[in-house]
This record gives sequence, structure tokens and C-alpha cells, in this order.
Amino acid sequence: MDQPAWLAAAWAEFGVREIPGKENSAEILRYFREAGDASIESEETPWCAAFLGAMLKRAGCQGTGSLLARSYLDWGIPLTEPRLGAVAVLTRGNDPSAGHVGFLLGTADEKLFLLGGNQSDAVTVSAFDASRLLGFRWPSADEDAEHTHASNSIFAQLLAHVLEMEGGYSNDPYDPGGPTNRGVTLQVFADFKGQTIDAASRPRLISELKSIPDVTIEAIYRRRYYDPAQCNLFTAPLALMHFDAAVNHGVGAAIRMLQQAVGVTVDGEIGPETLAAIGGRSVIDLVDDYAEIRRTRYRALPHFWRFGRGWLKRVDATAARAKSWARTEATTRPLLEPEQIAKGESNMSNQTKTNTAADDAKWWGQSRTLWGTLITAAATVLPVLAPAVGVSLPADVIQTFGDQVVIAVQALAGVFGTALAIYGRFKASSALSLRKS
Repeated sequence: MDQPAWLAAAWAEFGVREIPGKENSAEILRYFREAGDASIESEETPWCAAFLGAMLKRAGCQGTGSLLARSYLDWGIPLTEPRLGAVAVLTRGNDPSAGHVGFLLGTADEKLFLLGGNQSDAVTVSAFDASRLLGFRWPSADEDAEHTHASNSIFAQLLAHVLEMEGGYSNDPYDPGGPTNRGVTLQVFADFKGQTIDAASRPRLISELKSIPDVTIEAIYRRRYYDPAQCNLFTAPLALMHFDAAVNHGVGAAIRMLQQAVGVTVDGEIGPETLAAIGGRSVIDLVDDYAEIRRTRYRALPHFWRFGRGWLKRVDATAARAKSWARTEATTRPLLEPEQIAKGESNMSNQTKTNTAADDAKWWGQSRTLWGTLITAAATVLPVLAPAVGVSLPADVIQTFGDQVVIAVQALAGVFGTALAIYGRFKASSALSLRKS
């Protein structure tokens, strides 16, 4: 039987435990925040309901938002029979308001086996007397449907592409990341599990990394790259390029490259200025520019001689797939569109459709390829011809000057695009709101 996503998420946290003394586990405090209570600053607060609520949320379902285990007696729908992954609510002592809650794994010999948090101060599997059971609960039909929709979201498509690019296990001596499986380095894996790498733990962690489960892969990529890079703000084509860049270059570098591509202040944060500039671009043009910036960055890395060919093939494949998505889905803009605009698309006049299609054609002055060709030609030809008229122009001077021209043109284009976006916003007759992902 397939296990529900919330149970898979819980298994990925198996082994997380409280830290003796005054220090608090960062993972346990995160459970409180994800469950809906950001005020808790100590793991001394009972956290079985926080863990359960956090796992439900990661699976696309809504918990009760309460830290009381018994709050789940009124959640979802009741079950009359045990079911794998069901929420089991138990009594705790003689206090009628106290309780315990966890995910059901099975029953045997009048015992309930639960995977849950705050069981012996850890996320683990424990056996409880069946006589303590208050009830089994399951997400309502609407919540189950929401979970199914979430599991088929754009994130799943982006992750499938990245995993295709990353491949399986490797431990190349020239790779500073060391042992890596499916794009997850040993250090990232250890950090996710809350463990340190030393001589004793290294062999075990490598063995676990080689068999890393899908649910852990999904949790790492979403938590470490997709969410911090704010990929949910973009339509699928740009989200694909940006997510792949965040994974391969780092989130901060990806955001800075995206800002460079749209010609705004490069500060590593996606704010109103960046969003306005992104919204004014054709998605295909933006993907092209983003890809070229990534290629330039790769060529500057010290290990380009070793991995360069694979890196460039990865950018080419990502850009090609992103543009294919844009053409297939008739997506012309990189930001998620307001609902009002999306509803009006089906009623566009033929003239509007023609204009939209024309937007996909890039102005020659924005083409990096053309400028690169012109600059390279100038740097090659002028140093030879210039002495004939008494002028000395070294190639590096021409190259530097050309690069400065390109930057200036891009900056002017960015300012112009931002001005148009702001003007359009003030001329709009209806309020903007991002479509729910």
C-alpha cells in the first residue's frame, strides 16, 4: 500500500531529537512555526501536535493550528477502522485535556504503533496501549484533493528536470562538494539530518546518502532551493531556469544573476524593483539572457576545464525546455499573471494576439549574441587595421570598452522596461493579485 505524503514527510524526520541542556533543536522549533505557532522558543513545550501539524502542512494539508493533541479529535473525518497514516489521538495520564497524537503504522497484540514526535524526546516509532485510543482521523475530501493537487504542482516538474540533470551518485576528486547523490552533497545531507561529519559518522552518512529516499530529496530541494529562491512567483519557464540555477549556483547567486538579466540593482533580494523589471520582459528573451549569464559565470570558475562541457550542456538543456514550455503553454510573461488578466486572455482580439506574438521577437540591441560577435570582431580586426591610420588600439582595450557599451545598453533597457511597468500599473483599471499556486 502506498503511504500518504504526510507519513512520508514524517519518515524523513526520523531520528530528530531534543538536545540535552539549554540548547534547543532547530528542527523541533521549526515544527512549531510550520504548525502555526511562531512564539514557542523552547523544545520543553510538548511538541507531538506541532510535529504532526508540520508534516501535514508539508504534504499540502491543513492541520488544526493548535499545539493540543486532542484538537485533532475535531479535525478531518473520523475513521472506524485503522488505516496506514491515519492520525491517532490518544489519552495521556488522567488529565482529560492532555493527550498524544501521531501517525498510525499498524496494530498488533492490543498495541498501536505510531510514528510521531515527542516520543522519548524524539521523532521515532513507539508502541502504545490500544486502550488509550480516542479516535482515528483522516483529512477531509477537500484537504485530500488539495494534497493531490500539491503533489502534482509545478515543483514536481521542476524537480524532475533537476534530478535528470544531476544524475546519480558521484565522488569526483575535483568536485569540492565531495560525495554527492542526485545533486545532494554529503554536507547538505548531514545538515538536513542535524548531524556532523567526522571520521566515525562519515562512512555511515555516505551509505545513507547513496540510498536517500525520494521524500528526503523533495524536502531538501523545496526547503533549501525552491522556497528561498521564490520560484513560486514565476510562471513555469522562468521558474525552471531559476530553480535550476539556484540548485547549481546557490540561491543568492541565482537571484543576483536574475537581477543582472533584467538590469536592476543586484542586491540578492527579489523585491518590487526586481519584480517590476521581470514583469516587463518576454519570458523567452529573459530565459535566453539568464542562460547566457550562467554560461559566463561557469566559464569563470576554476574547475571549468573539468566540468565545463557538462555545465554548458545543462544550461542549454534547461533553456531549451523552458522555452518549449513557454511555446507549448502560450506563456509570454515570466511572472504569474493577475487573475483579472488571465480571465481576459480568452477574449483577446486578433490584434492583441498579434502584438503579443510580436513581443517574442527580441530587439537586436538586446541580443548578447550579436553584441558578443561585434565586440569579438572589433577586438580582432581593429588592432590590425588601426596602425595603418596611426592609431594603436590593443584588443583588451576594445574588449573592455565593448563590454561597457553592452552594460550601458542593458541598463537603459532595464530602466525603460521598469518605467513602462510602473506606467502600466498606474493606468490599470483593476487591482492586482498573484494567482494562487
